[in-house]
Amino acid sequence: MASADLKQELDCSICLSTYTDPVMLRCGHNFCRVCIDNVLDTQDRSGGYFCPECRAEFQDRPVLHRNITLRNIAETFRSIEPDQEKKTTGIFCTYCIHSPVPAVKSCLHCEASLCDDHLRVHSKSPVHVLTEPTTSMEKRKCSVHRKILEYFCLVDATCICVSCRLDGKHRGHKVETLDVASEKKKQKLRTGLQKLITEREETEKRVRSLQERRRKVQEKSAGVTERVTALFRDLRRHLEDLEKRVLREISRQEERLSHQLSDLIQGLEIKDQLSRKMDHIEEMCNMTDPLTVLQESDTGDLCDTEEGDDEDRERRDTEEGDDEDRERHDELLHDGGDLDVAGLSHTLHSGLSDMMKGVNVCFNIQEASDIVLDVNTAHNILQISEDMKTVSMSDIKQNRPETPERFQTYNQVFSSRKFSSGRHYWEVDVSGSDWWVIGMCYPSIERRGVQSVIAYNNKSWGLYSDTNQCLVLHNSTMIQLPDNISSNRVRIYLDYEAGQLSFYDLCDPIRHLHTFTTTFTEPLHPALRVVKGHIKISGGSGWEK
Repeated sequence: MASADLKQELDCSICLSTYTDPVMLRCGHNFCRVCIDNVLDTQDRSGGYFCPECRAEFQDRPVLHRNITLRNIAETFRSIEPDQEKKTTGIFCTYCIHSPVPAVKSCLHCEASLCDDHLRVHSKSPVHVLTEPTTSMEKRKCSVHRKILEYFCLVDATCICVSCRLDGKHRGHKVETLDVASEKKKQKLRTGLQKLITEREETEKRVRSLQERRRKVQEKSAGVTERVTALFRDLRRHLEDLEKRVLREISRQEERLSHQLSDLIQGLEIKDQLSRKMDHIEEMCNMTDPLTVLQESDTGDLCDTEEGDDEDRERRDTEEGDDEDRERHDELLHDGGDLDVAGLSHTLHSGLSDMMKGVNVCFNIQEASDIVLDVNTAHNILQISEDMKTVSMSDIKQNRPETPERFQTYNQVFSSRKFSSGRHYWEVDVSGSDWWVIGMCYPSIERRGVQSVIAYNNKSWGLYSDTNQCLVLHNSTMIQLPDNISSNRVRIYLDYEAGQLSFYDLCDPIRHLHTFTTTFTEPLHPALRVVKGHIKISGGSGWEK
């Protein structure tokens, strides 16, 4: 009866069923949310609101507050007392004739349904078979013998009564009790259910992996979109700069050639006396007086073959000047009198090639092995992380054995990987230090003394940065860069066959810092030098030939 009393306390006074999502009014009474919403909807049309339980009135439609504690109690009761919910099926006790009382069991022998009270006084004889409350008792009896179904025929896969087994058409068949047959079927169902559960878990796992893949694709797409946008913005800027540079060069060449041609034209106009002489000769030819023709003072300049020393010298000077003018004339017309199209083409090709290198740096086709540090080359004051990616200054000497490969003088370390062909890049996170050198070295670099410092010899190239300046170095030659590193990441790009080693600041957009061009004669190791804090190799990839 305690269970029944509790059940009564957990019933909604509107639907008379156990609370579902109970809510509470200000007066303290609880109802199912759906039930009280329906009641309040009805009261909307009446112009007033009141509690169905105590008739407490509310000026406005009352706010419904969830009763979480009551909901938990109702759900717990429903899970441990499932029979109490049979009232909702509409099956009531056959013997409670004055008021409907929900049935808790049905007797197949009596063909009656029983409430708790009548069940206690019901016969306990084996003949009386009790089942869950049901109105279809005929289905539980044999249609031939009108007896209760007690067995399951394995041959015909059907439920039978005792007469079917002993005297009917199922005589001699292999049979099992309903409980045993039911348990076996349940076991098969459980096995099938477990298989389905496993399949569902595998499906959910695949779905999660696909969702994770989709998320990564979306993230990568966003990253690539951002990089492409930055790249094209950078390319447009470089194209504009290249266009301005080439147009300036065209204007410079045009101005130079125009100036030279103008000077030559002006000189020829000054020195040209042919027209004057032609006019004078024509005038003399038209004279009729012989004496006047012969006595003309300028006739010697026109037709005499013997002249004085001064006149001869002047003539030779004039002829030499004319020869020089002819040479300049021929040079401007044939050899050097045109725009340097080949030089302009080289400038364009070089500029476009630099832009393509930027594209190659941004988009790699094949992944190469990760670059890790070689602890056998690390100076003893350097600490190397377990993943061989981070190098940092340490206050404690590491006491590593002295080997020919180890740097003894300066805080430097090599990578274990070296490159002797192909195009590659690797990146360094420099956010943990404000004083460092990164670059590439031949394995034959010295390990002691000044000649062992990265970029201070002809066997290494490097990018140097501290709080005050940023430099690129090779063989002790320094080139001051206009700006310090503006991001936390630096990219080193190597094209071994082309003999090019480039450094990039991975800001937005990527900024090209410098490119060394040479002919590499040995394999190249990525190398790091840290003076303060720590730096970390954050990635590397490239094209292998």
